[in-house]
Amino acid sequence: MAEEKNHNEAGEVAPSNVDKQAPSVAEEHAPSTDSPEATDIPTANAPDPKAVNPETNPNAAKPAAASPKREKPSAGEKSVATAKAAKAEKPATGEKSDAGEKPAAAKAAAKKEKAPSVEDKPFVEFIQQDYLPAVQKAIAEQGVKDLQLSFAKQKVPIVGFQSAEECWQVVGSWQKGLFNFNLYFPEEDIQGKKGFSCYEGKRPSTLESFLIDERKITLDLLVFGLVQRLNGQKWLGLN
Repeated sequence: MAEEKNHNEAGEVAPSNVDKQAPSVAEEHAPSTDSPEATDIPTANAPDPKAVNPETNPNAAKPAAASPKREKPSAGEKSVATAKAAKAEKPATGEKSDAGEKPAAAKAAAKKEKAPSVEDKPFVEFIQQDYLPAVQKAIAEQGVKDLQLSFAKQKVPIVGFQSAEECWQVVGSWQKGLFNFNLYFPEEDIQGKKGFSCYEGKRPSTLESFLIDERKITLDLLVFGLVQRLNGQKWLGLN
């Protein structure tokens, strides 16, 4: 009986299913000719990025960088930040701090004005309300108890003085008319020209100027000047 020969010894080629499988495998994984498309066939040149060490594989996915942890500011940094914030909130000089607040300059202008002095009163009002009471008190302090004072607009009573004009005068007398004086205001202004005359028992013959060297006349200065002039006559009780 003759020995059986295998297909290699007999020169025959064994049937293979490669030809049957290759077309279907290639067709399944082959990209479309219409548009480019990546396949899921692994290759040696493009390993899976998740499975490769990122230090040796440039294609490996890198982990997301963690956000740096913010350090707690020190006490010095807090004070500097607070100062900067306060400076930024502070309004500029001359500006309104809020809608209802006036600037500093407007506040100063809105303050109540200083009350006018007695010397700023109308002339007649000043003499009657302030000067006559002050003279009465000052002369009484010099020992005169019966001083009679009046304020009138009349002619100048100087002997030989010829004038039809009248002017305001403060007239004083005591000791039953023995001592008499007149203080004249021809300009109806305490800062203007002023005159003085005095006599004992008869009309005066001399008209003299009064407080002509003073730049500004005040109530106290008018009182002091009259008392000083009467003291010069030796008419006051303390002489």
